[in-house]
Formats: sequence, C-alpha cells, structure tokens
Amino acid sequence: MGLLPVSGAALRADNRVREAARGIGARYGVDYTDDEAVAALLTERRRSLEREQRRPAAYLGLLTLMAGMFLPFGIPLSPVLDAHLFAVLGTAGGLTVVGAALLVHARAQWKHALRNGPLAGYREVLGVARAHGIPLAHIPPWLEGRTNGGGGTGAAPIPTYPPVEPAPEAPAETETAPSPSVTVPAPVPVPVPPKPWAVSYYEQTADAGGWHDEVGCLLVLAGAGGVTWAVTVGTGVGFAALLLVPAAIWVWLAGRRQGREKEELREEALKYVKELQAAQAAGARVPELSPQLRALLDDHH
Repeated sequence: MGLLPVSGAALRADNRVREAARGIGARYGVDYTDDEAVAALLTERRRSLEREQRRPAAYLGLLTLMAGMFLPFGIPLSPVLDAHLFAVLGTAGGLTVVGAALLVHARAQWKHALRNGPLAGYREVLGVARAHGIPLAHIPPWLEGRTNGGGGTGAAPIPTYPPVEPAPEAPAETETAPSPSVTVPAPVPVPVPPKPWAVSYYEQTADAGGWHDEVGCLLVLAGAGGVTWAVTVGTGVGFAALLLVPAAIWVWLAGRRQGREKEELREEALKYVKELQAAQAAGARVPELSPQLRALLDDHH
C-alpha cells in the first residue's frame, strides 16, 4: 500500500469527519475510512484514467490535427497541390476542425471520468478532512488532474470548505457501551518516524546544482577558442586559455561528486517515505510532506 493522502485512522479519530466520510461513502458505495479499499480504488481509477488518455480517438485527433496544420506548408513544394490550392486549403481546414473536435471529445471523456464517481467522493472526504485540521500527507497530482510536478489547481481540485475547529480525539467505537466499573484505556497513538538529518539535507539541496556540465562545456569551449585565436593571430597570450581546461575538469568532477551525494540522499529520502507509509498503515497521522518529498514520491511512482 502506498502513502495515502490521509489514513482511515485519522478520519475516524474525529467523530464529525468519520460521519461525514461515511455519509459520502454511502452515496458512492465506498468506505473511505478503509485504507485497503481506498488504495484499491486509487490504483484502479488511475489505470482507468490512463486508459482514457490512450484512447484511439486521442491519437487519431492529434494526427488529424497535425495533418491539417502542416498540409498547407507542402503547397510550395508540390505543383500538384499548388494546382488545386483552394481544395487543399479546404481539406486542411476540415482536417484541423475534425482533429480538434476529436481531441476535445477525448479530453471531455477524461474529465468526466476524473470528476465523477468514487474519485469525486474521495476528494470531498479530503476536503472535509482538511477543513477539520487533519493534514493531508500527499495528494497525487493525477487525482486533481495535474501533471507530475505541475502547478495550478488541475481539472478536479480538492474542494475547499470553511475551516472547522478540530475536535479532541475520541476513543475508538465499540459495539456496546462499556460497564461503568470497567476502565477502557485510551488508544495509544502510533508515533510518526522522526525525520533523519539526511532527509532534511536532501530537502534543502534537492533543487540545487545541475549547472556543472554546462559550465564545464563553456570553459572547454573558451579554452579552445583562446587557442584558436592564438594560432590564427600568432600571439602567445591566447595559449593562456588552456588553463581553463583543468578548471573545466575540476568543475565536472565537483558535479559528479555532488551527483553521487544527492543520489545517496535521495535513497535516504525514499527510505524515510517508506517508513511513513508503514506508520500510516499502522494508524499514524502522517504530516504533510515537503514539496521535495512530494516530487520524489511522484517521480518514484
């Protein structure tokens, strides 16, 4: 089971959220407080949405649209097309309209599958949980109709409700009320794994770097240009540019060292995310992930 936006235990901890989730689930025939049922739902619906995006109508529409747009560019290259100019332009316009219509239809079908059914109910539950102060650990981009790493609200954002004061955590439900003489111990909250230093450092450096290859290439090109200028003009000053080559090698080695370090930190971050998944499955309330960990989770899946 992957990391869910919120665990069933967190939803059941607040009576108001539990009742709202069960009421929404009754409309869609899904128990949104059951982690296994939610995980199965998300897996199945994600595959279904991917199939919607790969329908023949989408590919046919794209090819038709491209044919209509590029057909006029072949008129100057072909005497046959030039001889039937108006017919060719009319055909290009018709292909463009048909292609655009197919793409719009495919997009509408995908949006309908995304915005309706059990996924719509689950987004309602997430909106209710957020309004009651329950943190959402991670919202998969596809659930809101966003691309991985993409910003914006997406085609189906999580609904926003007015904030509600969080209620104190209540003991788990029981079928019968306990006897007054029997003391029922309060459930012990499952601890969230502490964030290691390596993961915090990964969050700070995940977006850094990436310039070493470009700078190294520029230094080599500058060195080569200086030598060429020295040979062409006949002056020895340009040969000093050869010193840029060792600098380029040093930059490349520094970039390689940084890349290895970031890969090691990335593995530590993935290990930490797996620990969070295990803690959530055991009933822990996982806090909202940082943007770096969310991006890592999106790329990993």
